[in-house]
Amino acid sequence: MTCSSTGGVRHFLDLDRFDSATLRHILDLGHAYKQGKATNAAPLGGKILAMIFEKPSTRTRVSFEVGMKQLGGDVVMMAAGDTQLGRGETIADTARVLSRFVDAVMIRTNKPEKLEELARNASVPVINGLTDDSHPCQVMADVMTFEEHRGPLTGKVVAWVGDGNNVAASWIHASAHFGCEIRLACPDSLMPSQKAVDWARARGCTINLMTDPQQAAAGAHLVVTDTWVSMGCTDTNRHQLLEPYQVNRALMTRAAPDALFMHCLPAHRNEEVTDEVMDGLQSVVWDEAENRMHVQKGILTWCLT
Repeated sequence: MTCSSTGGVRHFLDLDRFDSATLRHILDLGHAYKQGKATNAAPLGGKILAMIFEKPSTRTRVSFEVGMKQLGGDVVMMAAGDTQLGRGETIADTARVLSRFVDAVMIRTNKPEKLEELARNASVPVINGLTDDSHPCQVMADVMTFEEHRGPLTGKVVAWVGDGNNVAASWIHASAHFGCEIRLACPDSLMPSQKAVDWARARGCTINLMTDPQQAAAGAHLVVTDTWVSMGCTDTNRHQLLEPYQVNRALMTRAAPDALFMHCLPAHRNEEVTDEVMDGLQSVVWDEAENRMHVQKGILTWCLT
């Protein structure tokens, strides 16, 4: 089913709530916007997007703001500390109030429960800009980037190396829609969400969990990693634990000759990825970052038209 409320509001919360055709439509919109082939380049004239940030952001903030403005709309930026959320107002009350002022709400938060409560109580679309459990906008941009460079993901192998975090969970969800095999090489204590793994496997997806990054990368068409210490994480032992999971030239040589490398950024260079890989010919991280804007234009258009 699509991620919509019973009132007909189109929320964009997590990839596991969508049917594949809807995600394909959103990606096609993103490709069309980037290529200048959209039927209507600015369909959101007069629309306002409220953006709530409880975590720092560069790419999410700029891509949504610029994207919304290119679509003809405008944005209101709100840091949690600058709103009544920071003084104890409930998410539900905030949702009801914002629904009277704006046409959609994007939230970047820690607890996914906050996202859910916002969507339950808003009468306008709510978009997941990131939670500790998932990052669907990022993975949609990753899929778009792979398609640009290598065509469909169907039958391809994606190797995730490092912390099995929120982006990894959204990649697992994506496997059910785009037909790719996911191999996740993570330390035992940092394996991805079992709930996400079980959901994907129940739909016939090939999700392989392992601790050996060399095994995960062998013949892979895409190698993906992320920072070792996510925002808000207080675990100071992660560097030693994740050091064997660095994506370097030796690891990339295990992948397919035409394999791509992705990182959602910001990168801690020469920790989770070396400069040689980050700046190398297989890296598409800058296209990946740019495509956040294009795919989010597709999401905004789907939510609001």
